Amino acid sequence: MDHRPQAWGRPRDDVYGAYDHSYLQNSGPRQATQAPIVTGTSVIAMKYKDGVVMAADNLASYGSLARFPDVKRLRVFLDSSVVGFSGDVSDMQFLDRHLTELSIDEAYEDPSCTAPNSKGHLNAANLHKYLQKLLYKRRNDFDPLWNQLLIAGFDGHSKPYLASVDLRGTSFTSPSLATGFGSALAQPIMRRYAETEEDAAKLTREEAVEVIKECMKVLYYRDARSLDRYSIAVVTKEGVELKEDEQLEKQSWAFAERIKGYGTQTV
Repeated sequence: MDHRPQAWGRPRDDVYGAYDHSYLQNSGPRQATQAPIVTGTSVIAMKYKDGVVMAADNLASYGSLARFPDVKRLRVFLDSSVVGFSGDVSDMQFLDRHLTELSIDEAYEDPSCTAPNSKGHLNAANLHKYLQKLLYKRRNDFDPLWNQLLIAGFDGHSKPYLASVDLRGTSFTSPSLATGFGSALAQPIMRRYAETEEDAAKLTREEAVEVIKECMKVLYYRDARSLDRYSIAVVTKEGVELKEDEQLEKQSWAFAERIKGYGTQTV
């Protein structure tokens, strides 16, 4: 028996024949991802008078299996903006590496851009435009990045900025945004408090954080691909405050008794 490490996990040649390496050849047609495999669910965000709050749970699902319960899907860019990722985790990792390289280049060109209160060359509005062009280019190459992104921070006029871009390059801004199931479950709750820019400008930080936490609780109740541990980021002019291991509080499943039509319940 071959006990060499390079043979571990391989079928035995004397039983199954020589190992076929032909599948490693790259002479065939170029292939792209046809559908995401390991995915993250909703990202939600909302403006308030002094900044933006964003949150996403820490679960990456392998199909319907809750496979990876410690995947952080919020990324800080230059300590002035936050990018939230939903969709394919491998494409998220690619974009994370790309944004890290971009932030290093940005810091080399202008070292002051990493200092607090520095506008830098790439504020949140610039970053949103950059990512929109990147995803649109990949879509035109028929090799899209299977993600929907939320970008939070400040624009060139130092006003709170929140925008979305998807795998087709479709982009828009709004006082509150959500991806995945959050667009159906969390967005109506956030619009009660921040339907317009004027409404968002009246919210305090504490009120915005409380609304986001309530939305995360609703998503955990209703979305089978969500988790009760999540990351939350608050973007202010002083920088980004990111907490990556928060736990949902004051959960109550009392409403489940009123839901009829599932299992062995008698209506």
